[in-house]
Amino acid sequence: MDKAEVYRQLKEEIDSVVAGETSDTARYASAACLLAQAFKPRFFWTGFYLVDPLKSQELVVGPYQGTLGCLRIPFGKGVCGHVASTKEPIIVPDVHEFPGHIACDSASNSEIVVPVFRADGSLAAVLDVDSTEYDAFDEIDQAGLVAICGSLLTV
Repeated sequence: MDKAEVYRQLKEEIDSVVAGETSDTARYASAACLLAQAFKPRFFWTGFYLVDPLKSQELVVGPYQGTLGCLRIPFGKGVCGHVASTKEPIIVPDVHEFPGHIACDSASNSEIVVPVFRADGSLAAVLDVDSTEYDAFDEIDQAGLVAICGSLLTV
């Protein structure tokens, strides 16, 4: 099965698992688990950084699978903070070349980050996926993760 098909099936599974669930935490945790398991070991760290309701310009670590993550990331700092500011997904083939990269785990070499929006269009979180491989992510990964994040809080 090709990667695009894996993402399509994962989206269906995640949508089914979270349908009707009122807890965002449960939705994030389920998605992180299913994504990490589906793409292990390429997905070294898979999780969400949530917009802090008390500090609207900071992300705080949410549900994830992997090694210890950064606890807080200011908007505009590092890859996750960049996506929180721009509200656009990004693929970083070599995190060591990204200006201002925050090294939460030195084993990470590439990263993809995708915004997660609420039904009203406001930013709720970012999905962060790291890999120990360089250049581990491509447009198929981005399209698949954008689709999953697009319905994560709305189904």
